[in-house]
Amino acid sequence: MSICKVIAVANQKGGVGKTTTTFNLGVALSKLGKKVLLVDCDPQGDLTTCMGYYNTDNIPTLANLMDSVIYDKYINTENVILHHKENVDLIPSNLDLSATSFSLITAMNREQTMKNCLKDVKNNYDYILIDCNPSLDMITLNALSCADKVIIPVQTQYLAAKAMTQLLGTVGRVKRQINPNLNVGGILLTLVDGRTNLSKETKLTLQENYGSYIKIFDTQISNTVKVAEATKSGQSIFAYDKNNKVAESYLLFAKEVENIGKERKQNAPTIDR
Repeated sequence: MSICKVIAVANQKGGVGKTTTTFNLGVALSKLGKKVLLVDCDPQGDLTTCMGYYNTDNIPTLANLMDSVIYDKYINTENVILHHKENVDLIPSNLDLSATSFSLITAMNREQTMKNCLKDVKNNYDYILIDCNPSLDMITLNALSCADKVIIPVQTQYLAAKAMTQLLGTVGRVKRQINPNLNVGGILLTLVDGRTNLSKETKLTLQENYGSYIKIFDTQISNTVKVAEATKSGQSIFAYDKNNKVAESYLLFAKEVENIGKERKQNAPTIDR
């Protein structure tokens, strides 16, 4: 039986650092000795671009994998995987995934399509991190259906906590109806500006609303221009500026992720409002 942990990084709100978190968390876990596969589930292909792959028109992508399951054709999943120089692997994405999302609507066993794509390679990895797109569509539903945990990056801004309600409702419904193993792994505060009180207020709001049953990670990711520069260069923060405080934060966060589930803490993300 595979010991691989599948984690979806999700929030229907854009601009909260999902892609940056997926890439840098993956590299951090690799630095801790883990074998990591990243999956780009956004038709915009932001994770793929952030990792330095700029031309995906002539390579197989997640869309090809999922289409092969939908239309009962065979594609070797390992042939789709790209091996990044920072010791993490990637299943890339491009705009073809938008068409796949429509195809899923009438597909047989449609919620399990991505799970079937990944089942042949799960035993090769300790972690599979899925970068979800900022919407609750069929692709995101597939990601949640094959995940063990959901990590929710939340930007420290006004009404950030309120924006999570729809996602938590969806997680609860997926858990009840499709994937009983799914739980919220925790909430990660991102783009934190330590010069203001807004970050503290946001964390307090999250604790008041969700802290009794959802873990709020101790690690916080600061808002720094170095992260944006690293993303533009196709590198993680570790390769771009290993001494930056954000690199240290992601390494600490990776250690927290390793401990998810070890704490005896109630986790019941069944909010449905």
